[in-house]
Amino acid sequence: MIEKYSFGQMVVNGKRYTSDLKIIKGQVVPNWYRKKGHLVFLEDIEDIIQARPRILIIGKGKPGLLRVDDSLKKFLEKQGISLIEQSTARAVETFNKLYPGKEPVAAGFHLTC
Repeated sequence: MIEKYSFGQMVVNGKRYTSDLKIIKGQVVPNWYRKKGHLVFLEDIEDIIQARPRILIIGKGKPGLLRVDDSLKKFLEKQGISLIEQSTARAVETFNKLYPGKEPVAAGFHLTC
């Protein structure tokens, strides 16, 4: 599904994106902006939560500056959603490996820092 990632861009199903994005139920949601830039809160992923994935992958950027707020981590755990946080390059590999599997997977990718 994700064909290529390099700093600042990602190619998904033949289309190039140059801003952060989410993938929910196989659909790209471009221009993912967060309440506080490098910190992910529940409000930033409400559409993902509504889709009820079993796994949420967060691509933290090339050097990994994006973080998931502790309160969101606790919420995801209570909802039974497994959280995987990795550099975006590794998160792309993980997403491509898990996406065609039995468990519903969603993701949010920070494309730069």
